[in-house]
Amino acid sequence: MTKKKKAEYYIEPKVFKAALRKYYDSDVMTNDLAENIKKIAYGLSYNASFINYSYKDDMIGDALIKMYSALKYKKYNFDKKTTKDGKATQCNPFSYFTTIAYHAFINRIKKEKKHHETICSYKERVYEDIMTDPNNTQGHVYVKPIDENDY
Repeated sequence: MTKKKKAEYYIEPKVFKAALRKYYDSDVMTNDLAENIKKIAYGLSYNASFINYSYKDDMIGDALIKMYSALKYKKYNFDKKTTKDGKATQCNPFSYFTTIAYHAFINRIKKEKKHHETICSYKERVYEDIMTDPNNTQGHVYVKPIDENDY
């Protein structure tokens, strides 16, 4: 039994670069370019670092917005060269847009973490207030746990 060969790329680099150049020249978004941007966001969401988040759709949405913004303002520079081992090579647009999506994912995770911490601290404060209320007629007594750092 032969194993089915996996496609090397889910976006053809030459096609993506050509569609990007065409957009920069004409300011007309083609379906191919839009589809490639979408594939980058969805493809990155299957990375092991991002697969199990409950707000994965929000991360994808943020990435799409950031990548379309970079397209609109023509942030990618076709003339930029990077040096690798003394050789100058042209920057890959796929890696450029994947990096934008990656940072959008990370920023969404940071926002959600901050939101979660805010909710948890609020719940803790409200619970403590309810349990230490002197007008409490239900007989609940709350003793705040001692933190090791208080010593």
